[in-house]
Amino acid sequence: MTRPPQWEWLFVAAAATRPSPVFTNQYDAEQWLGEHWRSLAAEGVVRASLMHDGAVVTAPVELPADGPTERPAPTD
Repeated sequence: MTRPPQWEWLFVAAAATRPSPVFTNQYDAEQWLGEHWRSLAAEGVVRASLMHDGAVVTAPVELPADGPTERPAPTD
């Protein structure tokens, strides 16, 4: 039996934070962050990166008090 893909957020915070919910698709994960970034920022989360099956797949999204912004992906 194959398990469905797992999408979840990796949070960077000044203190411990709640774990991310797990989603079955990228759209739902991004929609959730768009709806919850304010409460996450209030809890001390400063950055979030989207993970797919355990691997980071997006540039970090900053969660400042005035709204999220996407940090450019590193160029190696």
